[in-house]
Amino acid sequence: MNKIILTADGSNTLYNETIGEHYHSTHGALQESLHVFIDAGLKAAEQKFPGQTISVLEVGFGTGLNFILSLKYAVDAALAMDYTSVEAFPLTREELNSTGYHAYVPEKIWQALESNYPQCINQKIELLPHQSLQVVHTSLQDFHPTEKYQLLYYDAFSVRHQPEMWTEEVIGHAASLLIPGGIFVTYAITGHLKRALKSFGFSIEKLPGAAGKREMLRAVKL
Repeated sequence: MNKIILTADGSNTLYNETIGEHYHSTHGALQESLHVFIDAGLKAAEQKFPGQTISVLEVGFGTGLNFILSLKYAVDAALAMDYTSVEAFPLTREELNSTGYHAYVPEKIWQALESNYPQCINQKIELLPHQSLQVVHTSLQDFHPTEKYQLLYYDAFSVRHQPEMWTEEVIGHAASLLIPGGIFVTYAITGHLKRALKSFGFSIEKLPGAAGKREMLRAVKL
């Protein structure tokens, strides 16, 4: 069961009653997504891999907010994007519409997702020219793709509510899905996470966090 919650910046999130946590920061769902994943992630990948189709892997599709903001940025920047998300608990189409996120992107962006969302579960769909989405209905632990990715959004629930997603084994599996030079971004930053990523051959960068968090983490695979 998911319940709509208004966050501090006026945008909605959902509260997952099964996990016992919100999908986004209650300090502001919209600003968190923009700060952590678009500004620190997608824009960095665009600069690092100029002229290439950016392959994105998102751990936790959730409400789709990270995706629609990424899609808006990619369309505006004429950036080709191949977006894959792993989601163990996909929202229904009705839940997706209940978020109100259509207000934050042009109608063609929202309609591209909303009208194709059911078909995107477990198959890659081109939503707009050079913009594709696949939501793989599985856990990260059971996700074993043949390809590797340039950018990874790690947007799992927090270690407090979903500790199994923050073990060294699972972080290592996620890290293995990036190409050399690939970028790993997440809203979290802990000593355990930094040590784990360093042990898997990443350079670590601490960045200012979104509202309500002092710092966030960006790492690059060496």
